Amino acid sequence: MASISKDANGNICVQFVGVDKRRRTIRLGKVNQKTAEAVKLKVEHLNNADVTKSPLDPDTARWVASIADDLAAKLAAVGLIPERPKAVTLGELVQRYDAETGKGLKVGTVISRRVMVSDLLAYFTSDADPRTISEDDAKLFVDHLIEERELASMTIARRLRRVRSVFAFGVKRKLLTDNPFAEVSVVGVLPAERKAYVPATDADKLISAANPTWRIIVALCRFAGLRCPSEVLTLKWSDVNFETNRMTVTSPKTERIPGKEYRVMPIFTALRPHLDEAFELAEPGEVYVVGGRQGEGYRAASYGPNGWMNTNLRTTFEKLIRRAGLNTWPRLFHTLRASCETDLLEHLPISAVTEWLGHSATIALKHYTRVPDHLFERAARGAAYSGAVALQKAVQSEADTNDAERTESPGSPEIQGFRRILSAGGGYCPDVQLTPGGLEPPISCL
Repeated sequence: MASISKDANGNICVQFVGVDKRRRTIRLGKVNQKTAEAVKLKVEHLNNADVTKSPLDPDTARWVASIADDLAAKLAAVGLIPERPKAVTLGELVQRYDAETGKGLKVGTVISRRVMVSDLLAYFTSDADPRTISEDDAKLFVDHLIEERELASMTIARRLRRVRSVFAFGVKRKLLTDNPFAEVSVVGVLPAERKAYVPATDADKLISAANPTWRIIVALCRFAGLRCPSEVLTLKWSDVNFETNRMTVTSPKTERIPGKEYRVMPIFTALRPHLDEAFELAEPGEVYVVGGRQGEGYRAASYGPNGWMNTNLRTTFEKLIRRAGLNTWPRLFHTLRASCETDLLEHLPISAVTEWLGHSATIALKHYTRVPDHLFERAARGAAYSGAVALQKAVQSEADTNDAERTESPGSPEIQGFRRILSAGGGYCPDVQLTPGGLEPPISCL
């Protein structure tokens, strides 16, 4: 138990017996009785946790985090809490974060960090004490990005991840007691107007209007789904194996992730003629698939301070789109890659497609897949019903061949067909169901 005492000058002290059985004194100065009682109660909780070697209750832990440095120093002096590290400003915290975690980062990541720091310091100021930033303050920061900055949810989600990592670094280095952004998040959703699908026929128009360098750039984006410019401009002829119909793609974006430095993918049928043409046009000894003076110029530009952003392919590509008589679409190169993945997923398993294109199935479904117009048209034509009719005919043929007994019933052809399936000899499948869209048999029944 702790006790409160007052000296002749009116200064209040809180005394307690520590884990070493020695009496300790915390001098609070001239404070009111209510404050003294509150400190006494917390001292008892802290001492009890020290004696029993048990964790602090949440209320006491929050109180310790909220007290001023002067009182924290007095509690640390008597061994109730660890010594609080020297206070740092938000600007100093960001500087330490960059100094210790910013080595070897790619240019794009460095630029992204700069933008995040600019947002953070502009809102809270560089001199702010990061320990005083609460979860409510963090939520107000998000509201600021949404309402005043009018940033898209995807952009806000990315910046929040980086802000969260700054404060997590502060907690790890014991500069902060908690991370106010730990539970604050925004669901990043790509707006519908930012999603587009570029048909293969439009890609063919672009290729027809392009010079040889841009023909292979467009083909690698739309028919191989490579990231542009990084993967497109770093693909070498030594990575392309025409005999096995495969190519090895080195990914600058994921090269620091163990096992993700490169990936092997097929040379898809739509890509092959464009690769063949580029190989025939390449100068002897050419190293890169996107070669020549133009390709070398793009790669040289990428060595600048802004990395691949310096290549400025967008301006030239927009001119090519207009020359081909097409309208521009959002996220020019990403949309070509997404359109390629959309086509592949119509015929191939997602596990294979995502491995070839270098991301997870979750990322594919969230950021890449589209619903092209021809799928709407196929569904409107009743593709499911057509499949049911084909199955019905196949089962009828088998039943006629086996001369199996079946029950004829009047009614519509669809109902008759369904009953024939149920009564056909050797063709019964209990999982077949009649749905509003037609007869949809499971694959195991085909």
